[in-house]
Amino acid sequence: MSTDPSRTRGTGTLVAASLAVMVAQIANALPGALNGVFQESFGTVGSQLTWITAAFMIPVVVFELTFGVLGDRFGHRKLVVGGSVLVGIGSFVAVLAPTVQWMWVASAINGLGAGAIFPASLALVASISTTVHDRIRRIAVWAGFLSAGSAISPLLGGMFADAGWWRGAYVFVIVAALIAAVLTLVLAQESTRHPERRPDLWGQITFAVGLTAVLFGLVQGPENGWGSTSVVTALVSGAILLAIFLVIETKVSSPLLDLSLFRIRQFSVSSIVAVVGMFAFLGACFSTSMWLGPVQHQSPLYTGLMFLLLQGPAFVLIPVIARLQMRVPAHLLLSVGFGAMAVGAFLASRNDVLNPAVSAFVLPCLLVGIGFALTLSPMTAVAVNSVPVNRTGTASAVTNLLRDLGFALGPVLVGAIALSSAGTKLIEDLQSANLDPAQAGPAMGIAQAGGPIAVNSLPPGAPGSAAHSIALEALGSGFTQAYVVVAIAAVAAAALSFFGLRSKRVREETLEVVAVPAT
Repeated sequence: MSTDPSRTRGTGTLVAASLAVMVAQIANALPGALNGVFQESFGTVGSQLTWITAAFMIPVVVFELTFGVLGDRFGHRKLVVGGSVLVGIGSFVAVLAPTVQWMWVASAINGLGAGAIFPASLALVASISTTVHDRIRRIAVWAGFLSAGSAISPLLGGMFADAGWWRGAYVFVIVAALIAAVLTLVLAQESTRHPERRPDLWGQITFAVGLTAVLFGLVQGPENGWGSTSVVTALVSGAILLAIFLVIETKVSSPLLDLSLFRIRQFSVSSIVAVVGMFAFLGACFSTSMWLGPVQHQSPLYTGLMFLLLQGPAFVLIPVIARLQMRVPAHLLLSVGFGAMAVGAFLASRNDVLNPAVSAFVLPCLLVGIGFALTLSPMTAVAVNSVPVNRTGTASAVTNLLRDLGFALGPVLVGAIALSSAGTKLIEDLQSANLDPAQAGPAMGIAQAGGPIAVNSLPPGAPGSAAHSIALEALGSGFTQAYVVVAIAAVAAAALSFFGLRSKRVREETLEVVAVPAT
């Protein structure tokens, strides 16, 4: 019995794209398990830990739309290969990194590679589908491997960290990235090219500088002060540049961001849901990582186990989610999923920072993880299936951009809320604490220079270490507030999904299939 070559090629494309996106997500999620180790290895203070995560997400968000254009013009398979190579290079820099600043560079290179992989791999998956239901099924597999990367990564980091060599986790990423590049070259079918697409240079410049400036202001706000010249300048100039970017997009013939997509109601609403909902999810992940790592100084392996609950359900439940998408309207899946996230975040906000039992996070993390599993694939499918097939490449890029913008805002805003609140509380509590002057002076100086994380990490006997418990409680209060904000965002996403995405179920229809020349 002969094998259908097109079906074989389609399976190979799905395998290659899924592996590539999993590797990119492993690189993305590694800091989640290693924040505590990074703090000890590099002696980080203030916002330096937040920048390791932010340095990855900024290039992902900033260049994702341009990668969508380049993929449409030159082929998405080439982007997946190039992105995998970049992830390997970034991970190599991480293996050799002597300081936290080098980790920022490593994360930025990894983020640039992932920024190419995320939209290009999704576009490859969408391009090999012949029906709406087939596309939904394949996107569910792709989304499951995306989440599998997030589940594997913290366990990987935790195991290597407990073995005394956290850098080994990045060695694993180097090998996996090279395998993904080779498999994509050998197995993947190239998508249809659209040579009429043109890069939007001025749009890219204003978007990149504007968004980076805004995120810089949000990250540095708690450390430099929200009224400081650097923070105010960054936020105001960033907002102006982003406004200019939107104006440019209405004028150019080949815009970086196709604003006409937002005239499609399903796409527009699902875009807002993506930003708010993914902010809630990664905000919960970042808060858990910080709580168990630099705050409580738990074993990285424990953090990895909690992330298995946060990320694992989306992979384990791939077949279940695919079937549910065929039978249950997307707005119901999304509203239930975000509702579960909200409950999980609220339960996490009730935890006591003085209680070192990791078991207190099991139920909250499991609820957030199940909620994520119920939302990631339906959210992506609603957006991509709401546009014509010849615009799936552009829609894939925009969808990934908005999801990843939510991911970027998660640690940035949550870190700003938690550390700003904790820093204020720590200063106030130190002023009223009955500490020995030999301890009170150094503690106040360290708190003002490095924030509550620095005071909380002082070794026993060091000047200022007597304020450890004060800093610990301040951090607990700050991240409790962050969890509450995350819960509110998840409730908002649930409500918007339920009321904004209610429509008739997508009917089965045949999609346009365009022959792809052999490459």
